[in-house]
Amino acid sequence: MKITLRDGKSFKCDENQTIYEAAKCNNITLEHSCLNARCRSCVVQVIEGKVKDRVEDFVISSEEKSKNITLSCNAIPISDIVLDVQDLVNIPFYEKKIIPAKIDLLSKINNEIIEIRLRLPPSSNFNYTSGQYVNIFKGKIKRSYSVANSFDGSGKLQFFIKKYEGGLMSDYWFNNAKINDLLRIEGPLGTFFLRESTKENIIFLGTGTGIAPIKAILENLKTNNDKIVKKNFWIFNGARYSDDFFWKPDNIGLENIKYIPVTSRERNNNVDEYGYVQDAVLRKGINLAKSQVYACGSSEMIFAAREKLTSNGLEADHFFADAFIQSN
Repeated sequence: MKITLRDGKSFKCDENQTIYEAAKCNNITLEHSCLNARCRSCVVQVIEGKVKDRVEDFVISSEEKSKNITLSCNAIPISDIVLDVQDLVNIPFYEKKIIPAKIDLLSKINNEIIEIRLRLPPSSNFNYTSGQYVNIFKGKIKRSYSVANSFDGSGKLQFFIKKYEGGLMSDYWFNNAKINDLLRIEGPLGTFFLRESTKENIIFLGTGTGIAPIKAILENLKTNNDKIVKKNFWIFNGARYSDDFFWKPDNIGLENIKYIPVTSRERNNNVDEYGYVQDAVLRKGINLAKSQVYACGSSEMIFAAREKLTSNGLEADHFFADAFIQSN
């Protein structure tokens, strides 16, 4: 089968390959994250041709499917197809590798969140783009976590990790992990990072530990001030209760940032907004036609935010997301 992209590039796809797999084999990079048909990072629209799903997904609505919306990590072409998507050729990607890492810091933030810092070997030469994630291995258990600090060459990676009842990795982090424990990491992974754009507003939506890659992106911006002088940055940080907030951009050192905490289950005079982060964006009256949105958190939040913001002026291809998927 032949796959053609919006930018005119084309490549062949074997009968059992997904769109994403075929693209990768041809040195073409498409938006992606989990690669398990459980998030929406690799959503694409089929303009011409037909595809079939490798497995049943639960993140594409029936209405979207009627518009030929699919997941590139799950869709297998059954004819030549044309996609409304383009190669991320102008974005640098670092080589994925598996390397050892030791726990350098364990710090309990609250009953549900722990801060972890991993120390990499000096010879690892591990590079990543701020906003990406890695897989962390403890024995046979593997879980994905966004890196919460920007790349600085120190060989140390910061993570904010949420506790899940009955979670195998949660049990390790919160009950058994010790300084200097030996782990392995695989990465860098994902395509959640800041894109070059002429848009004047950059809007971040982060719920729970979804604030981690946003923090990394903002720290990286501090070292690239020339790129942001004329842009307005908005951070909508969502949590259930005011006590759940564990990070603010106070020490980032950027002036043109507006930070808006949003609680969904508690009205509090010390919190700017109540409800959902996507609704808070609309209440601020930001010109979405002149905006990019970067959303990280639950798949439910991302789906709702995409629907609401694109129906209120945001261009669909300026919505970027990384969904956190719970494993057990």
